[in-house]
Amino acid sequence: MRRRLRLVGLYVLLLAGAVVTAAPLAWMVSASLMPTGEASTFPPRFLPSTVTLEHYRALFTRLDVARYFLNSALIALAVTLLSVLINSMAGYAFAKLRFRGRETIFRLLLGALVIPVQVAMLPLFLLLKALGAVNTYWGVIIPAAASIFGIFLTRQYASSIPDDLLDAARMDGAGELRIYWSVVLPVIRPILATLAVFTFMATWNDFLWPLIVLSDSSRYTLPVALAGLVGEHAQDTELMMAGSVVTVIPVMLAFLALQRSYIQGIMVGSVKG
Repeated sequence: MRRRLRLVGLYVLLLAGAVVTAAPLAWMVSASLMPTGEASTFPPRFLPSTVTLEHYRALFTRLDVARYFLNSALIALAVTLLSVLINSMAGYAFAKLRFRGRETIFRLLLGALVIPVQVAMLPLFLLLKALGAVNTYWGVIIPAAASIFGIFLTRQYASSIPDDLLDAARMDGAGELRIYWSVVLPVIRPILATLAVFTFMATWNDFLWPLIVLSDSSRYTLPVALAGLVGEHAQDTELMMAGSVVTVIPVMLAFLALQRSYIQGIMVGSVKG
């Protein structure tokens, strides 16, 4: 009886936590469907009196949000693909390949994790300016194509690959690139899915770096463009909520698409740790 009461109490707490977490998101969607001005009334409404899509139409016709959406999608997908490729190759090299200075380089990389990202933005911007990459998509993509966290994550997971498996592939005549592609990638796929979700979410939601690098408004990403809209339409709560919904949907879809592999990567990584 006591155990059943504990389970009921646990389920009630979990349900309450889920409601508290989901309520702002549900109101955001609901407010985006309200007529203009209804979201600002007092007492606040949770459901729209009349469902309307006028704010979504305004985003994609009058405010040209489709362009910013495509910019964000292009940058986020490019960064995610490059990050998964480069970080997995570097992580595998640090985990299984023997080369001079491997441990020293890896320690230096881990030490760089304590350096705030904002500290490196100025020299990185000056470097991109010297290369002519300012106000280009590549100026946003290249700095995010590899990360110390991604290298560390894949390195820790790749360390669990049996050496006998790699040696057997070498004895069969496979080169290191073939071993990486045919042996290593299938084994570390769960952690790569986790890394892909993290990278896509971080890149899609990134505001500061695209704001610094991109000066042409036609190249703005969605968060930067929406921040500009806030200044122009500060009183139009429903329009802002519609923009927030458009921003959140791709991230949620990416998570749902990779949810199984994402959870598998976390669970297996915790067991191996």
